[in-house]
Amino acid sequence: MSIALITGASSGLGRAFARRLSHDPAIHEIWAVARRADRLEELNTLCACPVRPIPLDLGKEDSYRALRALLVEADPDIAVLICAAGFGKMGDSTAIDPADNAAMVDVNCKGAMAVTLLCRPWLGRGSRVLEISSVSAFCPVPGVNVYAATKAFLESFAKGLHQEWKKDGVAVTAVCPYWIRDTEFIPKAQEGKPGSWHSFPLALTTEQVVDRALKDSARGKWLSTPGMVAAAAKVGAKLLPDGALAALLDRMRG
Repeated sequence: MSIALITGASSGLGRAFARRLSHDPAIHEIWAVARRADRLEELNTLCACPVRPIPLDLGKEDSYRALRALLVEADPDIAVLICAAGFGKMGDSTAIDPADNAAMVDVNCKGAMAVTLLCRPWLGRGSRVLEISSVSAFCPVPGVNVYAATKAFLESFAKGLHQEWKKDGVAVTAVCPYWIRDTEFIPKAQEGKPGSWHSFPLALTTEQVVDRALKDSARGKWLSTPGMVAAAAKVGAKLLPDGALAALLDRMRG
């Protein structure tokens, strides 16, 4: 059985990837991982192939053991693995609850890394892995500092895995989009914290990101930058020092 395993599948990009991949004839089943079981159940009415809801909290260690046990039992071929679970909080770093800062690291970094590595035995030649990072991975971003740092980790991790696994025919892509306007991320991340971002010009849609990310993954690229802002940011991060970029971004928020 060939599956797409998607974390963060209950909303946002994860949900959009599930709907798109369910129409791929090479995918027999979607394994949808997220905390909200009711939202995962809804996917069966939205997707064109069977969906296996797997309610797990990737901020908890026992979730990795539970997921591995399911994989051992079913022994599927993972055609596509998408690590889209994660969240962000906007505002000055000290204005954010310390527990939220720690949870961002646990879910965005540890969660994606742990799921990716435990899935390796079920990723064969031709399999694709998409790690959902962010344009904020390219430089320090005041006002979303901890979140940006977690995404910098994930971008580096994905690009390193791309090099390690390409000899076995497994393609790993770091997906680094700009702001996305039709997800829960922005309203949940803002919450009125001092120093938050409040303006999101040229924000993308989930469909734009999913379309570009899957095309880049199919081409074996190690980095996908959906949209012109992300593409420009990638170039800018190579040309300008981090200090100058961080100062510019600091003036842009508010």
